[in-house]
Amino acid sequence: MNTPNYGFSRPTATPRVDAALFDEGLRQHMLRVYNYMALGLVLTGVVAFIVGSTPALYVPIFQTPLKWVVMLAPLAFVFFFSFRIHAMSAAAAQMTFWAFCAVMGLSLASVFLVFTGTSIARTFFIAAAMFGATSLYGYTTKRDLSKFGSFLIMGLIGVILASIINIFLGSSALQFVVSVIGILVFIGLTAWDTQNIKEQYAENFGAESLQKLAVFGALSLYLNFVNIFQLLLNFTGERE
Repeated sequence: MNTPNYGFSRPTATPRVDAALFDEGLRQHMLRVYNYMALGLVLTGVVAFIVGSTPALYVPIFQTPLKWVVMLAPLAFVFFFSFRIHAMSAAAAQMTFWAFCAVMGLSLASVFLVFTGTSIARTFFIAAAMFGATSLYGYTTKRDLSKFGSFLIMGLIGVILASIINIFLGSSALQFVVSVIGILVFIGLTAWDTQNIKEQYAENFGAESLQKLAVFGALSLYLNFVNIFQLLLNFTGERE
C-alpha cells in the first residue's frame, strides 16, 4: 500500500525509485518513533512500579516536600527539550528522552499508591486502544489536520490552567470536566502529531536530523499517551 501524500512533494528525478525509497524510509522512521515511545513507556512503567511498591523509596518522596520536585520535574524536561532539541546531537537527544521517561516514572509512582493494580492495567489497555486507533487515523487519513492544531493547543492550555486552578479548589465537578475535555484534546493531538511527524519526515527526507526528529516525535506521542492514561484513571481507576 502506498503512503498517502499530504501535499508535500517527493523527489522527481527518478519518480518510481525515489517514491519507493521515500515510502520505505517513512515506514522505517515511523517504526523508529513508535519503538522509542514504547521503550519509553516500559522504562516509565518499571520505574513507577518499583518506586510505588517500595516504601523505602516512596515514603521519602511522596510524604515530604520532595514530591513537588518530582511532580514538576517532567514539565521542566519538556521545556528543556523544546528549547534545546535543535542544538542537541542525536545521542544527547536520546539520553535526555530516557532520563525524562525515568523521571516521569518517579512522578507516576503515586498512581500505584492510589489505585489498584487491576484498574491500572485495565486503564492502560483502554488508553492503548484509544491511542492506537487515533494514531492510525492520523497516519492514514488524507485529510489535512493542521487546521485543527491551533484549536487543540488552545484546548491544551485551557486544560492545564483549569487543572492548576483545581489544585486549590479541589472541585470534583471541575475535575470531571477537565478529564473529559482533556481526553478529547489529547486524542486529537495524537492524530495531529502523528500526521505532523510524517510531514516533518517529508521536509527532512535524507537529512541527518531525522534521528532527532524521531526522538522528538516519540516524545510528543509519549506525552499524549501518558496524559490519556492519567485522565482515564479518573473514570476507570479503582482506589485502594
